[in-house]
Amino acid sequence: MEGTFCVQGIGSRPRLHVSADGVGVVGHAGARLLADITDATGLASAYSTALRPLRPRGTGHDPGRIATDLAVMLADGGGTIADLVVLRDQGEVFGPVASTPTTWRLLAAVDERVLDRLRSARAQAREVAWLQASETRCGIPAAKAGGRELPGLVLDIDATLITCHSEKDQAAPTYKGGFGFHPLLCFLANTGEAMSGRLRPGNAGANTAADHIAVLDDALAQIPDAHRHGTDILVRTDSAGSAKLFLAHVRALRARGIRTSFSVGYAVTEPVRRAIRALPEQVWHPALDQDGTLRESAEVAELTGMTDLAGYPADTRVIVRRERPHPGAQLSLFDQDEGLRHQVFLTDTPFTSGSAQFLEVRHRGHATVEDRIRCGKTTGFGRFPSRRFDVNAAWLELSLAAIDLLAWTRVLLLDGELATAEPKKLRYRILHVAARITRGGRRLRLRISATWPWRHELAAAFHRLAALPRPAD
Repeated sequence: MEGTFCVQGIGSRPRLHVSADGVGVVGHAGARLLADITDATGLASAYSTALRPLRPRGTGHDPGRIATDLAVMLADGGGTIADLVVLRDQGEVFGPVASTPTTWRLLAAVDERVLDRLRSARAQAREVAWLQASETRCGIPAAKAGGRELPGLVLDIDATLITCHSEKDQAAPTYKGGFGFHPLLCFLANTGEAMSGRLRPGNAGANTAADHIAVLDDALAQIPDAHRHGTDILVRTDSAGSAKLFLAHVRALRARGIRTSFSVGYAVTEPVRRAIRALPEQVWHPALDQDGTLRESAEVAELTGMTDLAGYPADTRVIVRRERPHPGAQLSLFDQDEGLRHQVFLTDTPFTSGSAQFLEVRHRGHATVEDRIRCGKTTGFGRFPSRRFDVNAAWLELSLAAIDLLAWTRVLLLDGELATAEPKKLRYRILHVAARITRGGRRLRLRISATWPWRHELAAAFHRLAALPRPAD
């Protein structure tokens, strides 16, 4: 029921009279940054080209524009297709947006071949975004560990569980007793970009080498040629990525001119336990924190040569860290017996390129992928919309595009703490701001409130966006 309502002031708050008849006001005005960056990087046009076969009569909404709007909506924090209404009902800012049924029809038409074209389109846009970063900023930032910048690029691969509360195609019981999907994902530690992801049944193996190879190859295909060849690329995973076949693939990539190396977790088996017990105390050295300072109650030692690594790539090193466990930590019987928690990893970084202390803190940086996944679950892939597996696979791909839009916004348009902010902070401060629409001098103006705390940062981002060099048509 419409009407005017009076809200009683509480304490020093002023009395408000609330009505639903405002005009010229828009919400989520900052999300226009996301929409415009799809144009600036060429993602919108690349999507249009990739999805052109799904528009045989050339009428109705452009399928590429529908996919772009979905990615923008997910980056803005929407969780269902129906959330497109936020963009649709603010046409003055976002233009025409497809209806929910039209959007469903597009997702239903995406098969594996179309999915490959969407991935290629995203790679094209990434190449433009990275060129823009080189021309207008300092390029792609370096990942860091132990107070030092890491050379080249760092890819983090990890799996996660997505719970389904209804029957969906290929959803299955998980190893934790739940029910749903078990996607495998790859993020770029340098920027937080979502390089690749594969939707898998809930009972998919965590350490399946074939899946790790597929996700890594998809991620490498996303890296622009100028960076994929001639740049050091470190691949980090937990112990699920220690399969011999996967590590052999990482090493074999070098024959194709891709300078890959690995740092992967390794199971603490009985032979490893015996080797740890045999280590003399003098070979243990203090571990490092991420800022390069010494880590309290943690030590690192080299296990190379003390365990059998038959079948692993030549020159693979084994490094162990022991640490006093925090209260409530789950410990193995071995750890309980020793009174310390032990973690082991493998790397093929040579002795001349890094001490065990530095390589251990570098490997521990892989834990940031858990933050990437947590944020990704609020950017689309925490909930899948359909009973059909192929629709959900398309949804995952658009979720990865949404994560990329947020990453490009940070790298290309923002400074200070906003340049490293998680999606929740970006949405609260920048994307969900309200503004007024005014017209004058043949211009449509978006007027941000003069009292909004981050008005200058948002205005500066729009100015930087307008100044970005654009891809040639």
